[in-house]
Amino acid sequence: MIDTDFDARHLWHPYTSSIQPLPCYPVSHTSGVHIFLEDGKALIDGMSSWWCTIHGYNHPAIIEAIKTQADRMPHVMFGGLTHEPAITLGKTLLKLTDNVFDHVFLADSGSISVEVALKMALQYQQGVGEKKRTRLGALLGGYHGDTIGAMSVCDPINGMHSLFSDILPKAAFLPRPVSKDGEPLSEVDKEALTRFFSQHSDELAAIILEPLVQGAGGMYFYSADYLKALKEHCDKYGILLIFDEIATGFGRAGSLFAFKEAGVNPDILTLGKGLTGGTMTLAATLCSAKIAQGVSKSAAGAFMHGPTFMGNPLACAAANASLSLLEKTDWEAKVKALEVQLTGELSPLSNHPNVMDVRIKGSIGVVELHQPVDVAKFQVACVNLGVWIRPFGKLVYIMPPYIINQQQVSQLTDAMTALIHSR
Repeated sequence: MIDTDFDARHLWHPYTSSIQPLPCYPVSHTSGVHIFLEDGKALIDGMSSWWCTIHGYNHPAIIEAIKTQADRMPHVMFGGLTHEPAITLGKTLLKLTDNVFDHVFLADSGSISVEVALKMALQYQQGVGEKKRTRLGALLGGYHGDTIGAMSVCDPINGMHSLFSDILPKAAFLPRPVSKDGEPLSEVDKEALTRFFSQHSDELAAIILEPLVQGAGGMYFYSADYLKALKEHCDKYGILLIFDEIATGFGRAGSLFAFKEAGVNPDILTLGKGLTGGTMTLAATLCSAKIAQGVSKSAAGAFMHGPTFMGNPLACAAANASLSLLEKTDWEAKVKALEVQLTGELSPLSNHPNVMDVRIKGSIGVVELHQPVDVAKFQVACVNLGVWIRPFGKLVYIMPPYIINQQQVSQLTDAMTALIHSR
């Protein structure tokens, strides 16, 4: 028996109060699209374990790769040493990103890959003599992680980190784009960009944002034309552009990477979540040769970051297996089919009085309500219906594994519909 009493008393779960903890269900095992609870109940996972299990749980190819690598070498320091899994992964990432980038930094997690990207940008500006460029820019409504640097470029007002605002570096924030996905750039956004750069063009080292899809900051989709205009401004003033594709990368939003769909190449790219297929913690920060050379010309003479588990062979082996699966399977057709089904089954909710908006992009289905969701009650109701959906704020959304079938998708959307109607 899983000791849930100990868990409740001593283990702290994400975004959970120790005084009034949210419901927490003991899991015995996982398989495919299912989470199996200790009592035998099977839940269809609509969250892909926070968006990472793109191939479903326990995929035999990834599990076998981990087992094989564990027998050979589970870990070795990356300082002064290297190994085949890391080299293979680096080659694959550069190929999948169309050789837009030249250098790969293998980080521990998504938040750390963002920290690395921010440090790269700041150290680059120092290296090329732009010593006054010490400030970062970002979008309102964005989310980039929970570490100090990452928190500083998350939405400072409506995000999750306002409690820490007094100790965080002060980023400069652009308004959230009003130009919607698929629409041309609006005059409002044009004016906002012009105004922002007239105020901050001399002090910014870089601007970081989630391209096309803002994730945990509100599941908001916006226009590719906005990214094109932003890139033009950044290039004009010598400001680096960082794309955080931790959530959108590896097909989640319909294209392999959002920067490809937008036709905009950033200077620095962060990747994570689906990288290992939801098996091991790993992320990556990619940059161009220009950025790497500028960083290396700084006073330090080297990039000043080096996690203990950087380039972990087990994680790299898992990532290689996951990316091989992605290349071998028709993920694009699966994600497109998901988009069509989610659109057909969730769009009718847009007429419900409790619903503010319904948004679909790739395998992401979002229903935004007028009022915040009672997460505890919603979670219990979902489990009773045999699904795992974890809302936040006013958002009820799903990002299922790509392997999910039509019937299973319908079980998720039926649960969403029933619970929204019952509010």
